Amino acid sequence: MSTAQTIRPPQTLYVTVRRDELRQLKDERDQLKQEVLRLRSHLQAQINQTSGPQPALC
Repeated sequence: MSTAQTIRPPQTLYVTVRRDELRQLKDERDQLKQEVLRLRSHLQAQINQTSGPQPALC
């Protein structure tokens, strides 16, 4: 037997963010993106060293 489930529409959540908080979050996001790029590059270099020439990972 299956139980009937009612489907409710998604709820919208509204939040308030101060401009200084938004700027800080954007700065943190940019720093994290840079770190991801750096780590990807480092990982790709390690892969290339251990297994010879390989196609780039995206």
